[in-house]
Amino acid sequence: MKKTLYYYIIPILFLSSCNFISRHSDGAVAEVDGYVLYQVDLDAITSSAISPEDSSSRAREFIKQWATDILVYNEAKKLNSERIEMLVEDYRRSLYIYEYEQNLVNKHMSQDVHDSTINLFYEQTKQQYILQDHIFKGILLVLPHATPQLDQLKKWLNTLNEDDMEKIEKYAYQYASGYELFNDNWVTANQILLRLPIQTDILKTSLRQNATIQVDDSLSTYILHVTDKRFAGEVMPLEYAKPEITKWILSQKQVNFLQEERNKVYENAVRFNKLKIYK
Repeated sequence: MKKTLYYYIIPILFLSSCNFISRHSDGAVAEVDGYVLYQVDLDAITSSAISPEDSSSRAREFIKQWATDILVYNEAKKLNSERIEMLVEDYRRSLYIYEYEQNLVNKHMSQDVHDSTINLFYEQTKQQYILQDHIFKGILLVLPHATPQLDQLKKWLNTLNEDDMEKIEKYAYQYASGYELFNDNWVTANQILLRLPIQTDILKTSLRQNATIQVDDSLSTYILHVTDKRFAGEVMPLEYAKPEITKWILSQKQVNFLQEERNKVYENAVRFNKLKIYK
């Protein structure tokens, strides 16, 4: 219904911007059925960056479309308008209701979702939350070729205690041209592949067998160490699924909240005799 409605409403909005008058005025470039198009309307679709020929062609096409919309609209107005008015009124009612309910939600519905609610929902439905991509936590360093102490760096990465992290950060500051720490956040394989010159299947195979991989290209040496990993087809970890779960819970909460508000409106109408039902 909305698509049909927009089909009729958009031309009306468009025509209103073209300034309906009964005679020509300065700056007018075209007129049809009493509607006038002004130069200022054309200025919005032309540019000094294009040639005069292209600008003229674009203006002529715009005028043709503008005039055609008006002519078709005026022909359409000859039809019985009862159905159009009904659609417009139905859309108006829906729009008012939507704005009213959104205002209620924004003012009176809490957006908080307790972790216990999320955890319970996850345990009951986690088989529905399946990864479409591999995800990882870890560290990525981009180093110039022949950077010293690579073996020592890998030892620090493999133990990765607090002291080792401090050493790695100092090492990265001294040698790395790129350093990314995503030890506390999941990143997808696609995000890693934007930074690492390796194919997806090789990345997956390598990380199934090793926590640390090294990749070289003509410019740099890349050291990727993962501290946690999940592969496509596996169940999402809770923290990764949490935003999606929260969104779904809030959506259902909103449905229930608005239904309760609708029931209140109805009950008040009955209580105060605003509603009369004729049997």
